[in-house]
Amino acid sequence: MRQDITDRSERELRYGRGDRIATAPGPRTSLPPLTYVAFGERPLRRLPQLFIGLALYGCSLSLMVRASLGVNPWSVLYEGLARHTTLSFGAISAVLGVLVLLLWIPLEQRPTFGTVANIIVLACSSDLGLLLIPSHLGLPVRIVLLVCGVLLNGLSVAVYVGARFGPGPRDGLMTGLSAATGRSLRLVRTLMEIAVLAVGWLLGGSVGAGTALYALAVGPTTQFFMPRFAYRSRCRDGSV
Repeated sequence: MRQDITDRSERELRYGRGDRIATAPGPRTSLPPLTYVAFGERPLRRLPQLFIGLALYGCSLSLMVRASLGVNPWSVLYEGLARHTTLSFGAISAVLGVLVLLLWIPLEQRPTFGTVANIIVLACSSDLGLLLIPSHLGLPVRIVLLVCGVLLNGLSVAVYVGARFGPGPRDGLMTGLSAATGRSLRLVRTLMEIAVLAVGWLLGGSVGAGTALYALAVGPTTQFFMPRFAYRSRCRDGSV
């Protein structure tokens, strides 16, 4: 049963060529397929959800950075690069987002509105969060920041992915590599995260208990919130 649920989730998340998403038929669930829905379909309903989710995601990264107890793999890389450049945390996330998009080209992936919004809003909101949240806090406060950051991260992923405006640069790379190699999303994402974490750690990014907590908690948290925020397309999902 567990394997069937996992396989079904991977079918729903796998992107096809370009901005069209192929989903294999599977058992009906309460969660609609997390596929790209055209910009013109109920934008006043979905755009606020996209931007709020992305802003919360950037804020969650700031909380984990200020906790100084370990951050997620990509933030480890951002922190490591920030130690060796004059760019801010948010600026580095934007630059890497653009560089990752270049890797989409041989994979025949095409960015969507959500992809571009992901790069811009994350960069601004994470820098704003770091500006507003003080550093050098006591351990009890840092623990609270870490837990709140991880939980908020899982919630924010469900919010912005649920708006169904298309994947961010890193998610698009994951799904593109999965489609090109025939490997599972789990394997591709795991290898990506390990590689990013290793490079970030070598560059001096912070790895700690927060990194492990993120790895264990963000998936279940996102899965819990996703059915509550996933937009149901009237055209494709049969929703009313």
